[in-house]
Amino acid sequence: MYYFYPDRIFIMSEKTTIYDIAKELNITAATVSRALNNNPKISQSTRKLVLETANKMNYKQNRLALALRSGKSNNIGVIVPRINTNFFASVIRGIEEELHPEGYHVIICQTHEDENREIENINTLLNAQVDGILMSVSNLAEDNNHYIERVVKKNIPLIFFDRKKDMKDVSSVTIDDYQASYQTTQHLIDQGCNKIAFFSGDRSLEIYRERYRGYEQALLDNNISINKEYIITVKSNVIEGQEATEKLLSLDNPPNAIFSTSDFAALGAIQKLKENGIRIPEDFCVFGFGNEPFTKFMELTISTVDQSPLEMGKMAAQVFLDKINNQNSKKTENKVVIMPKLLIRQSSTRIADN
Repeated sequence: MYYFYPDRIFIMSEKTTIYDIAKELNITAATVSRALNNNPKISQSTRKLVLETANKMNYKQNRLALALRSGKSNNIGVIVPRINTNFFASVIRGIEEELHPEGYHVIICQTHEDENREIENINTLLNAQVDGILMSVSNLAEDNNHYIERVVKKNIPLIFFDRKKDMKDVSSVTIDDYQASYQTTQHLIDQGCNKIAFFSGDRSLEIYRERYRGYEQALLDNNISINKEYIITVKSNVIEGQEATEKLLSLDNPPNAIFSTSDFAALGAIQKLKENGIRIPEDFCVFGFGNEPFTKFMELTISTVDQSPLEMGKMAAQVFLDKINNQNSKKTENKVVIMPKLLIRQSSTRIADN
């Protein structure tokens, strides 16, 4: 392939090397390398000439080799269960908005709630020499922490967001899941609901244990007995919400409200209730979690908990930057807790809150 310029002709190979640039300029490869890496020993005029020639010859630096030499890749790994939800997409946006101006590139990995994929993601990011990993854990068993501990042992900053594990020297950014759940349950009680079902995620994860704890405590504080038949573990999807609601309606003593830790399961619950001719909120209240966009655009708007995902992403990125830029904070656990926001809409409003 030939590239024509007014003063010279370059004969291109498939991949230009620093030796090709050195030969073209009649200088040493070491000088080219120093110029490309902004070595102060190289004059500005030489550096400018090398950069212009490298650009014309379509030279691409080997970022991995550069990372190995400098100890910094300017790449950040982000691991999420999935990206096809507004919550995780917004968190990623927040992370990128904070880190891109600082010269970092974000590598996004999905686990799909699969243990093996999570392990593969961690190994891939470590092999890519990332400068840090920001992570929302999947439903891993407690004894699999050693895969995550590899990151800490390599002195790579690790920051959990949303879903976390309690690990030494690991920072986290979460919302107050206990308060979110307590306040939601109290709201439903204030609306006259005294038989409140709870759709929980996998309680091997701390966020769902905390949400259950808030639900349980609100009931106890209001002298409402806990009915184990009302507590159902569901995945975050519409079908499971429908199936769980059908199970509740078949009980001899069915509930009159559902608090779902997933907006998608809450939507499934509403569909099944309507299918059975049950009026919402007159006969039955529903409250979701996550503030997915559809919750405010439906004919019956859905009450939900806003997890402030954009703010969460920005805060996680700021915690990472603090660890990178402040040597004293590298071994310090920074636990950031964002207060939840209840968005009370039609699906749970019988009585206007004060």
